[in-house]
Amino acid sequence: MAPVGRGLRLVVTSSTAAPVTRASVGLRSDRGPILASVMLSTALVAIDTTILATAVPAVVEDLGGFTQFPWLFSTYLLAQAVTTPIYGKLADVFGRKPLMLLGIGLFVLGSVLCALSWSMTALIVFRAVQGLGAGAIQPAGVTIMGDIYSVAERAVAQSYVAGVWATAAVVGPTLGGVFSEHLSWRWIFWINVPLGALAAVVLARRFHETAAAEARSERRPIDVAGAVLLAAAAVLVLLGLLEGGIRWAWWSPAGVAIFASAAVLLGAFIAVERRVADPVLPLWVFRDRVLNAATIGAFVVGMVMLGVTSYVPVYAQRVLGAGAIVAGLAVAALAIGWPIAASTAGRVYVRWGFRPCLLAGSVFGLAGTGIVALVGPDSPVWLLALGCLVLGLGLGYVASPGIVAAQSAVAWRNRGVATGTNMFARSVGSAVGVAVFGAVANGVVASHVGGGRAAGEVDLEALPVGVLDPALHAVFVGVLLASLALVVAGLVMPNRFEPVSE
Repeated sequence: MAPVGRGLRLVVTSSTAAPVTRASVGLRSDRGPILASVMLSTALVAIDTTILATAVPAVVEDLGGFTQFPWLFSTYLLAQAVTTPIYGKLADVFGRKPLMLLGIGLFVLGSVLCALSWSMTALIVFRAVQGLGAGAIQPAGVTIMGDIYSVAERAVAQSYVAGVWATAAVVGPTLGGVFSEHLSWRWIFWINVPLGALAAVVLARRFHETAAAEARSERRPIDVAGAVLLAAAAVLVLLGLLEGGIRWAWWSPAGVAIFASAAVLLGAFIAVERRVADPVLPLWVFRDRVLNAATIGAFVVGMVMLGVTSYVPVYAQRVLGAGAIVAGLAVAALAIGWPIAASTAGRVYVRWGFRPCLLAGSVFGLAGTGIVALVGPDSPVWLLALGCLVLGLGLGYVASPGIVAAQSAVAWRNRGVATGTNMFARSVGSAVGVAVFGAVANGVVASHVGGGRAAGEVDLEALPVGVLDPALHAVFVGVLLASLALVVAGLVMPNRFEPVSE
């Protein structure tokens, strides 16, 4: 069923003035430690996405398997992304706390196994275990914040998590280099054990909810068939996007077969979801206007963020001649703008509605990507940083309010599904960005140097500036065009609606 009426004014009533009663956290002061636990858990997930990048040479020297090392990243991201919507549903069935503790437990177990790895194959497999834990931590953590904070307060809470992700993008590679150079690459994983244990203990002692017992008493059936079909289809789609044009050509038999198989599985998934009583991903999610707007926004945020964070540092170093630290600071400006916008977004959507908030984000997003697209070989590095800063403001006004709107538009029993769907959309957007922008860059390179090399086979950093500049400029123009879809997200979002409460 559609979870909320449309066209109604967003009023700060009991549903927005106080946390919902399904999550009983005791004293109001308990919310601080709970938020800290969620942030710490999120930091572990976010940092482990990038921390191995600078440690790869040390890992390969110790374990061998140079040709396999890209799977250290792909396996982790695949396991995380594919399971996110499923965990979101399970959080609605069993409660947020059990799923969050399960995620932390799997992540810590995977970290221990990674630290003890004896071969590259073993490390890849154990990274998948980490990814399974990360897939639970993300939706459960964000849903917990939706439970304990009011609508008006959630934007500030989300800004802290946004800051964690943005900071991790910069801190992760640095920590990886420090550990691998001065200690051992295995400390990248050992450090997760005490931090994960601390997060779990705080959450277990401070967060109390009645949802798990109530859900078990309701005996809501688990849609196993739907979960399996969704996971299998998502694996094929993401694998096809991440490896297409690299391990196989897009229009090769393998490239076509993987997407065709995904389409068949998606068709079977839809058929199952229409019949089961309690689907893992209810189809009404795709008919709800608020959720559609939030999903579109999340998808574009993932795509645009990938394009900027992947290619701006290369442009700053190889075209503008900046050092590695300056290049890192240029893209880190995005990490400054995002939390600032996210923390102020609450005042915007409470006073004027979610649509003006998302549209403001689209304006900042277009301005930021426009500045980046205008940067040329003679431009100062600070102009590139300015574009990232403005883009960060735009993403902050879209991503965090989008999650808050999605959570507010559904009842408690569907909040995990809404959150998981939103976060899955961002992961898919990032995968699409990898495929699209990689193809754009390599297409321009091919037109300049000739040859039929597939996307991903060209080392951008080894190219002369005369080839690299137009290739990366084409990517930045593509990011600008992609950011136009942020306007669509804003227009689809209803300006006013009354949040659902229980």
